[in-house]
Amino acid sequence: MAKQDYYQTLGVARGSSADELKKAYRKLAMRYHPDRNPGDTEAEHKFKEINEAYDVLKDDQKRGAYDRFGHAAFEGGAGGPGAGRGGFDFGGGFADIFDEMFGDFMGRRGRTGAARGADLRYDLAISLEEAFRGKQATIRVPGSVDCEACNGTGSETGAPPATCQTCNGVGRVRAQQGFFTIERTCPTCGGTGKIIKDPCRVCGGTGQVRKERTLEVNIPAGVEEGTRIRLAGEGEPGLRGAPPGDLYLFLSIKPHRFFQRDGADLHCRAPIPMTTAALGGQIEVPSVDGGRSRVSIGPGTQSATQYRLRGKGMSILRSTQRGDMYVEVQVETPMNLNRKQRDLLEEFQKAGGEGTNPQSHGFFAKVREFFEDLKE
Repeated sequence: MAKQDYYQTLGVARGSSADELKKAYRKLAMRYHPDRNPGDTEAEHKFKEINEAYDVLKDDQKRGAYDRFGHAAFEGGAGGPGAGRGGFDFGGGFADIFDEMFGDFMGRRGRTGAARGADLRYDLAISLEEAFRGKQATIRVPGSVDCEACNGTGSETGAPPATCQTCNGVGRVRAQQGFFTIERTCPTCGGTGKIIKDPCRVCGGTGQVRKERTLEVNIPAGVEEGTRIRLAGEGEPGLRGAPPGDLYLFLSIKPHRFFQRDGADLHCRAPIPMTTAALGGQIEVPSVDGGRSRVSIGPGTQSATQYRLRGKGMSILRSTQRGDMYVEVQVETPMNLNRKQRDLLEEFQKAGGEGTNPQSHGFFAKVREFFEDLKE
């Protein structure tokens, strides 16, 4: 199927100016862009055609070859100027056109634009109590700031950057190696397409100097391990007026001497005397809010028994509610007994029955049955 004339594809006359070509291309590209026509294969095909047409006609050398030889100028066929050697190699492509025409419209940075500043990461360790209450933290961030001497322009006199003569402002240079055309970042301007003729003596033309900044950060109550807080625009500044990056604050919670955290809940282990476990009683445990909580221990409490204290856990992020606290008791065996204590325990042991230690009595009863079965 023969290709449509490129001028007809764009809907312009053969003698149209560069501005008329660009205006027609913009109008058609916006109309048939895939993002505006999802799932429409016909619109997608049309979008490719107008990009192919504009890729040729926007370049004076390509346009001249097309006006003289038509589509054959780029096909390498018989009669075309590229016959026998693979056709013309003009380079470029859809990515170049798209960046040039729609870099701002689609939120993309043009290849010759100044780069956005780098993002920064700051690790901050806080206590469990600070995570519970929230905190206004002061952090010191090493990094770069705009040079005050040149107001971030990089120029000693404040003059705007000049177009790079090496790449003519494109930011890229091309080199022919055999059948291949290799494109590289311009070594003179570093890909920006601009150069500073009179660099600032303070910053050396970069527009930035190293300086430590102090920032105030609001840490909300209820944050967890690994919480990330984004501070927009507090990263490295962009070169020569480009937007800055962001600062990301990563939080870690220091280990606590009493509590282990599980989401919004807290877990605490409390050793209790054997007598308290046997007879019952009360114990006091600390709360993460700085207060005290009483726990009633029932008679005959065993190790690993948990008591739940509702609403005594951690704050819940963006909520007025709190989690729960679980107190796990560990019955402590008496040590370093004096003579009187030993005599009392021996007397207690002699007076004991099956009901005082039901778990151990049941376990060893099963052990005896097991060995008796082995004898049969």
